[in-house]
Amino acid sequence: MKRLLCFALLVFQMSVQAQPTQYQYLSGTDRDNAIDWDFYINTGMQSGKWSKIKVPSNWEQQGFGTYNYYTDTNNPNETGLYKYKFKSPADIAKKKVFIVFDGSMTDTEVKINGKLAGPVHQGGFCSFKYDITKLLKSSGLNLLDVSVRKKSANKSVNRAEREADFWQFGGIFRPVFLEIVPITHIDRVAIDTKADGTLTVDAYTTNTNTPQMVVAELQTIAGVKIGSFETPVIAGGLTKISKQFKDIATWNPEDPNLYIVKVSITQAGKMIHTIQQKTGFRTAELRPGDGFYVNDVKVIFKGVNRHSFSAESARALSKQVSIDDVKLMKGMNMNAVRMSHYPPDRHFLDVCDSLGMFVINELTGWQKSYDTIIGRKLVKELVIRDVNHPSIVMWANGNEGGFNRAIDNDYDLYDNQKRVVIHPWERFRGTDTRHYPDYNYVTNALLYGTDVFFPTEFMHGNFDGGMGAGLQDFWDAILQHPLGAGGFLWSFADEGIMRTDRNGEIDNAGNSAPDGIVGAHHEKEGSFQSVRKIWSPVVVTNKVIPVKFNGKLSVENRYLYTDLSSCKFIWKLLSYPKPGSKSEAITNYSSAAGSNLIPGEKGYLQLDLPANWQQSDGLSLTVFDKYGLEIYTWSWPLQQPKSISVRNIEATTNTTITVTENETELIVNNNKVEVYFSKTSGLLKQVISSGKKLSLSNGPVLAQARADMKLQYFKFYKQAGNVIVKSAYKGLEWLNVTWTFAPGLPAKLDYEYGENNFDQQIGYNFTGITFNYPETMVTGMQWLGNGPDRVYKNRLAGAEFGIWHKDYNDGITGENYIYPEFKGYHGEVFWVRVENKEIPFTVYTENKGIYLQMLKPGNSKHSRETTVVPMPAGDIGFMNGIPPIGTKFQRPDLLGPASQQNIQLNYSPVNATLWFDFR
Repeated sequence: MKRLLCFALLVFQMSVQAQPTQYQYLSGTDRDNAIDWDFYINTGMQSGKWSKIKVPSNWEQQGFGTYNYYTDTNNPNETGLYKYKFKSPADIAKKKVFIVFDGSMTDTEVKINGKLAGPVHQGGFCSFKYDITKLLKSSGLNLLDVSVRKKSANKSVNRAEREADFWQFGGIFRPVFLEIVPITHIDRVAIDTKADGTLTVDAYTTNTNTPQMVVAELQTIAGVKIGSFETPVIAGGLTKISKQFKDIATWNPEDPNLYIVKVSITQAGKMIHTIQQKTGFRTAELRPGDGFYVNDVKVIFKGVNRHSFSAESARALSKQVSIDDVKLMKGMNMNAVRMSHYPPDRHFLDVCDSLGMFVINELTGWQKSYDTIIGRKLVKELVIRDVNHPSIVMWANGNEGGFNRAIDNDYDLYDNQKRVVIHPWERFRGTDTRHYPDYNYVTNALLYGTDVFFPTEFMHGNFDGGMGAGLQDFWDAILQHPLGAGGFLWSFADEGIMRTDRNGEIDNAGNSAPDGIVGAHHEKEGSFQSVRKIWSPVVVTNKVIPVKFNGKLSVENRYLYTDLSSCKFIWKLLSYPKPGSKSEAITNYSSAAGSNLIPGEKGYLQLDLPANWQQSDGLSLTVFDKYGLEIYTWSWPLQQPKSISVRNIEATTNTTITVTENETELIVNNNKVEVYFSKTSGLLKQVISSGKKLSLSNGPVLAQARADMKLQYFKFYKQAGNVIVKSAYKGLEWLNVTWTFAPGLPAKLDYEYGENNFDQQIGYNFTGITFNYPETMVTGMQWLGNGPDRVYKNRLAGAEFGIWHKDYNDGITGENYIYPEFKGYHGEVFWVRVENKEIPFTVYTENKGIYLQMLKPGNSKHSRETTVVPMPAGDIGFMNGIPPIGTKFQRPDLLGPASQQNIQLNYSPVNATLWFDFR
């Protein structure tokens, strides 16, 4: 009886102790649920007094301390003191209690009830914890004291983290919580889930003994048991357990299938402690001289670098921020993200697992590395926290020379998957991750290199430069060679911080931080749509729709894992209204027959267009992925500019044309529209319409003229009831101009231009004609053409054909975040209606390939020369050639074929026709 009672008591105690790991938050769970702690800072804003601060947060964004970018040069000895009181967990005599800090910048000393919890933690981005079981009171309140030094006492930490090209914040910026486990418990697990269904678990246990078992159970993401397996525990150490499962759905970014692995310690069939992890079955491997493979599929990384950052809250974030970031990335058809240059929040990796993104997780080391002692500690903290995420396919041991080679092999100590370790920027272990290669390096690396090539930073954005500019040429080169494995753009978002000491003004640290495809508040810049189109997994290669179109569109499947039969294709026929009317109307639409193209295959998509399709003005095709999300929309004009112009231009009846002149001017009057020309220059001076002045003047001028052009002649005459005004100019180039005024019609401008010495093959930043018009008069524009974002010669992708409208703005990319920017070059235009404070007027084109220059955009005072784009002297231009734009580090001419200057082709002069409707 006594033995039975003892056994029953043992079973009862085990059942009481049987539990999952419990968590008790001392801080808020994230920035949106932060709570107040007592706080004191020794210098900077609000220093020298105790007050309250939200935790988690960076203290600068709570109005404390000092802002520093790159280095802690201002108030380098800034220290924050935190106090917080909390209750002990219940029944702590039978438990172990750890206090966990997910991120604290930088040197963090923790005391519980006046006693040190452990050694000072150094390194601001890694999660760390202390066993505080013996420091807690059995009842009542405990006092938590935390001292956080912004600058580390360890010089290598400062070199690696705080002398880096990003904002240097301070404070407890990620959650603080208690982790409560039984005396006998699982410290952690490392899970290896292979694509063949093999599940291996490394279970690290504490206070275990040999009668106990380690049990692993595989469940669906909904918690339904698939199977389980067990093995005797290896007392006080590592227990390995493995089993292969059948019919497992693998994980990849296009199908991020997840499972739950539940790992437990049991004794006599009773559970003592259990933990569970989400995981995905996938095999990631580098095959030297070949490529990077996931699940035996060769991978092309369409990636971007991402800081853990918010304009409002710095590096204190929330899961919703992570979700929004990943959705924006996937909205650009990206499949990969690099953690730059430190481990992210736990929830960001959770989101990458569930929504599907390849991840390179990185140890901090921005051009300088941690010493070996601190480096090894931080590698361990990094890997044991993040090892079980299927999204992570590589580790990066620092950045751009910040590599401590003594710790390259430490990752394998904690990662039972033995994932590849890379040195971003360096040729290392079969990879070439060169940063910011020019086009010449890319082609040479692919032609003559032997390493798998994927730049972990390229196309460095800065204001409006980089990103989509030149990307098409780079991407075509990478895809054409077997060693090309994609790359990672720099970077995702501008790291502009809303300064609490400047009334919320966004500070981009000069030209250091406006590097993103999206703005400080995730505003979509012009490159967003460009990247989205170039990286679309469904590629439609038709540039034009011919007159005898058979309904077939050329399509390529650039998915890695997905058959196009799972996508939905919707086409629309469109009718475009006249200038001043509302947007286009849909005249017909339908879904296209689904394509069965497998990944990497090319073929055709058949559109079942009606017999009268040629009567429509435009065609669009939208493709949706298997989840119903839009991948991209392509659009094409079905009519020539001339036919659109002829249709829209209406004649006014019962009109006559008169010509008057004085000593300096020639005036043509066509039904109350008076057009003034200068006799000395031959140029338009002004327009008077129904008694109202329009200040359009000084045109047409040859935009690319390299020297003053002399007027050769200026004359007018009447012909068949029309008035013809002609002028000719000559310099290093030539320009011939003919204005035709027909009764009741807008003014018609025919012009041609060319070089005088074609054999010299001059390169021009831009080519075309311009006019002057006061910017202060412009209020907006509506146009039929490519839009809505402005374009450059090497960033045309992403601007699609249609009716667009923009109100005037003075947006400067990366500075005042007004998008889409109004001023600058715009894609091929059929007509434009210039809205203004005088007389709205419309200009029609009769020719393909005419770009619109609308005013001259401003540049930030911090702009680099490589991202300042040449503009003509005139205000409104009709261009046949526009300039490319560079990146932060490279001139445009280094970025490939599309980034070269414009040249005149095959001795032929340029001819074009415009109609100016001033009525």
